[in-house]
Amino acid sequence: MSDRLLDIQSLSSGYANVPVVRDINLHVDAGEVVALLGPNGAGKTTTLLTVSGLLKVLDGSVNVLGEPTSFGTPHKTARLGLAHVPEDRSLFFGLTVRENLRLGLRGNRAQQSAGYDRALELLPALQPLMDRRAGLLSGGEQQMLAMARALVSQPKLLLVDEMSLGLAPIIVERLLPIVRDIANETGAGVLIVEQHVHLALDVCDRAYVMSHGEIVLEGSAAELKDRPDLLEASYLGGEISA
Repeated sequence: MSDRLLDIQSLSSGYANVPVVRDINLHVDAGEVVALLGPNGAGKTTTLLTVSGLLKVLDGSVNVLGEPTSFGTPHKTARLGLAHVPEDRSLFFGLTVRENLRLGLRGNRAQQSAGYDRALELLPALQPLMDRRAGLLSGGEQQMLAMARALVSQPKLLLVDEMSLGLAPIIVERLLPIVRDIANETGAGVLIVEQHVHLALDVCDRAYVMSHGEIVLEGSAAELKDRPDLLEASYLGGEISA
C-alpha cells in the first residue's frame, strides 16, 4: 500500500466556477507534517475545502487516501479517514466538551473508545474540562477541542486550517508541537495552514508557499529556514531566484 495519502495534481478550484487556485501540485505522505504557507487571500483555505469535497475541482485532480475527491460528498472523504479542522473551529458552543467529542466518534464501540482515549492522551488539558460548555472555553481550549474532535475519528489524513487564529503567540508555541506528535504517534499525514511561518517550519517536514492562487515556493523545512530571503520574496510578491 502506498504511503501517499494526499495527491493533488494540476488543481484549479474556486467559487462559482471562477478559479481562485490555479494549477497547483501538492502531496502529503503518511507520518509527515506539511505546511501550506502564504499571505491572506493566497488560496490556502480554498485548497483545503477542495480536498474535503466542499468545493468543486475545476481542473486537475485531488486524490485522498487513494480515491478521487467528489464535490458535495465530504462524508465520503471522512469515511475514508480524512478529518478537517476548519478555520472557524465549528464547535457547538451550547454543548459540553464531552458532547462535542462524541460528535466526532465513528466505527464500532471499541474503535470509538480507542479514538476517544488517543485524543485525550494527545490533548490531556481537556480532561478536567469535560463537563464545561464549549462556549465557556478560552480560545486555546476551543482550538484543542476542535483538534480533539477530529482526532477521535482516528484520521489517516488531518487538515488543520489556521490553528493559531486569534491566539496569543505563547499559546501557539504550545499547540503547534501537538501537530508533530499526532504525525509521529499515529502515523497520520497532516496538512496545516499556518500564519506563524517560523513556528510552522519548526514542526513540519516540508512546506509549500502560495501566492495569488499559485504555489511559488516549496522545499523541506530546513531548506526554507535557511533561505528567509526566498520566503520574504514569496510573501511580498517579489522575484524568487535560486
